[in-house]
Amino acid sequence: MISPRPPHPPRRDGAPQKPGRPAGAQNRTPTARALAQRAIYLIIDRHIPLEDTLTGAEDWVKLAPRDRAFARLLVATVLRRLGQIDDILTQLVQRPPEGKDAYVQQILRVAAAQLLFLDTPPHGAVDEAVKMTRGPGMKAMVNAVLRKISTQRHALLRVQDGERLNLPDWLWRSWCEAYGEANTRAISRAHTFEPPLDITMRDSATTPIWAERLEGRALPNGSVRLGKPKRVPTMEGFAQGVWWVQDAAATFPALLLGDVSGQKIIDLAAAPGGKTLQLIAGGASVTAVDQSRERLERLFENLERMEFSADTDVADARYYRPKEQVDAVLLDTPCSATGTARRHPDVIWSKTPEAVASLTQLQDALLKNAANMVKPGGKLIYACCSLQPEEGPKRIEAFLRRHKDWKRQAVGRNEIPGTAEFLTEDGDLRTLPCQWPESGGIDGFYMARLSRAKTS
Repeated sequence: MISPRPPHPPRRDGAPQKPGRPAGAQNRTPTARALAQRAIYLIIDRHIPLEDTLTGAEDWVKLAPRDRAFARLLVATVLRRLGQIDDILTQLVQRPPEGKDAYVQQILRVAAAQLLFLDTPPHGAVDEAVKMTRGPGMKAMVNAVLRKISTQRHALLRVQDGERLNLPDWLWRSWCEAYGEANTRAISRAHTFEPPLDITMRDSATTPIWAERLEGRALPNGSVRLGKPKRVPTMEGFAQGVWWVQDAAATFPALLLGDVSGQKIIDLAAAPGGKTLQLIAGGASVTAVDQSRERLERLFENLERMEFSADTDVADARYYRPKEQVDAVLLDTPCSATGTARRHPDVIWSKTPEAVASLTQLQDALLKNAANMVKPGGKLIYACCSLQPEEGPKRIEAFLRRHKDWKRQAVGRNEIPGTAEFLTEDGDLRTLPCQWPESGGIDGFYMARLSRAKTS
């Protein structure tokens, strides 16, 4: 069986020690494959987010744009299909590489992903993998294993239960219990596809016009879904502040507040700012709060591009206190983000049950503080991009048991176009990545709308 953890700790700069680096990686510009291998190690074994492993690498800027795209594709494919890849390698590798040869594990994973799922010509994938391997024994093993994968690809894949293999045991059990096995399989299937790009229009009335202009399609909620990959900064309307990037599911929390014109609203954990932009476009006076100054910089950039204004605060939302209570608070809480695995496949392998358990305590604290910011008769929207029930409905149930002056305000069946299938029995919204399959899916979100009792 392929060992899941190389024994060599990373250096202070995050790269594996010498035994974990491809042969000859020093003193030359790395290839896309080399950066992909390093990223896979850091994501799976060090739990470092995908973006940080790539763009945070010193050698990233040395790659041509085409090679950067290839590196991203390699990493994403390995993560989306990791269960299948490791299952096949376990069958074919008689003696797992370990010790000074542990780095070979990543070489095999990246090469296998190319042969099994990317239709890379065998001579390219196999030859490059062998070149990056040290020692005649290891070279021979890598060559033999990858040649078998190349010639037996279809037979190896045919006998696999890919939907089951590509989810860790704890997530499989959690989702089967919450959503049933059929939905869990559909979610796992959805994770294997690159998601489309959704954008939100500054003026919703222009959605049909821009959907046609950008060769996309208008979604029921007012988003525009683009069918062809494009570089966002170069697209028509972006620099002019006509629209911003936002998954369709992420638009629902702000839409749950209805007409916000003239209202004072606090957006907690606001960065990168999509919901803040929605609220401002709807006529609200918004205070955007986020603990990270770096993340707020992205919000500032979006505000400037849209020519919008908002009050901003760098603060821990557990302790933040506004000068006065407001009409509504939108809390898009920090969470495990397991609902975003279509866009961030690393979350499937970097999150743990223990991490989820610690997050629920934070979510309870955020809910409690957010409630204190809302004036009597006001609203609180709780949202999270997690599929874990303990981060969603269970947090709302716990909150309502402790706060008797709050109650659910159920979402109406036709209140937000296109959301009827997302309604739960309690009147909340729950989206699953396997829903809207004819349109390309949707991120997994949970949303609840709460209202505070009016005083006499």
